Amino acid sequence: IKDTGYDVANSCRFNDGDTAYMHKTPGSAGNLDRWTFSAWIKKCSNGLDQGFLGFWVDSSNYFVGRFRSDDLLAFGNKDGGSWTTELIPNAVYRDNSAWYHIVFQYDSGQASSSNRASLWVNGVKETSFAASVYPSQNADTKIPNSGNPIVIGRTTKDSSTYYLDGYMAEVCFIDGTAYTASDFGEFDEDSPTIWKPKDVSGLTFGTNGF
Repeated sequence: IKDTGYDVANSCRFNDGDTAYMHKTPGSAGNLDRWTFSAWIKKCSNGLDQGFLGFWVDSSNYFVGRFRSDDLLAFGNKDGGSWTTELIPNAVYRDNSAWYHIVFQYDSGQASSSNRASLWVNGVKETSFAASVYPSQNADTKIPNSGNPIVIGRTTKDSSTYYLDGYMAEVCFIDGTAYTASDFGEFDEDSPTIWKPKDVSGLTFGTNGF
């Protein structure tokens, strides 16, 4: 019998009609200029705003990871009412039978502006964007600050709240380390176009990681 490698045992269903979400409130500030988010996400609906990662302070200060109503993927940090970081790839995500592995890396200490925020989908780094705003060097994000929850399965943007209608699996938030997609997944050696998960138990999750 052939060893198929690492398998993720379970996923979590988020039904937007139930306004379901998970959250963790950091007791202290983490590394606000270096962190990584990774998740396997399977959408169940298209054509509506769906949040899967959020950190809310107020209507002018927050971080969001979401699918927009036009089915584009978007990550952004708003500070004082302005987008200080925003990545929106041109690709459209409408395959409700597929799992998308999404990795967002924030590392504002990098010398090159385009390396300060990076996004991978299914192991491939996104380079074509409908919108791209890169942070200033050493600029902080709102997440993972203390006193407000890191939210999975929901975002709040401009005082409106959006829930994910879909599944999430092997969700990782890494505080203090800039990992890439290859730290969470790999291409199958026999089917090199198939991206599959890896065991993440050996990663360093940091103060507010999970």
